[in-house]
Amino acid sequence: MIFDKNTAKKTAELLLQINAIKLEPQEPFTWASGWKSPIYCDNRITLSYTEIRHFLSKHLADFIKNEYGIPDVIAGVATGAIGIGMLVAEQLDLPFIYVRPEAKKHGRKNQIEGIVPTGKNVIVVEDLISTGNSSLNAVEALREVDANVLGMVAIFNYGFDIATQNFKNAALSLHTLSNYDNLLEQALDTGYITKEELQTLQKWRINPAEWNL
Repeated sequence: MIFDKNTAKKTAELLLQINAIKLEPQEPFTWASGWKSPIYCDNRITLSYTEIRHFLSKHLADFIKNEYGIPDVIAGVATGAIGIGMLVAEQLDLPFIYVRPEAKKHGRKNQIEGIVPTGKNVIVVEDLISTGNSSLNAVEALREVDANVLGMVAIFNYGFDIATQNFKNAALSLHTLSNYDNLLEQALDTGYITKEELQTLQKWRINPAEWNL
């Protein structure tokens, strides 16, 4: 779920403004999964814009304080959320760690980089939620070392049903600055897309794996 409507619309506005999110229903992108998609999201671009990254990290940090209190540790999911996670940790004056998709094959063979948060209260920060699988893989790694994962916050969520179910199965709360519905609303309000393109974009979200123009 989103933090609040105003924040969701403003976040969507900023992401569209700097092309961190692109909507191209007539010339779809191809994701690494092979899905054809009228949307592409790269929130790492936000790190290059001082005011925008401050807006995002401050709102994530403020929400964490209001919703969970002050945790012991902030964890970012590698690699996309390392930057924003560290900024959130800085806002809260907290230790920061990040979690790899799997343990390294060499050296110390770490999956968790930083001080392992055994027995600590942890909030996980993500940049983007699609199916939720990679995000929840990081949560599982933290739980395996007996960290108490309080919840996850993220910049943007596509709102796929499979992600909702995956987080429910993992018994983990997820809150995001913005999501697909508010993005489309903002894009239509500002003339970024037409009503016809809106219909295409809404249809894609219903069954993205099999969507085609």
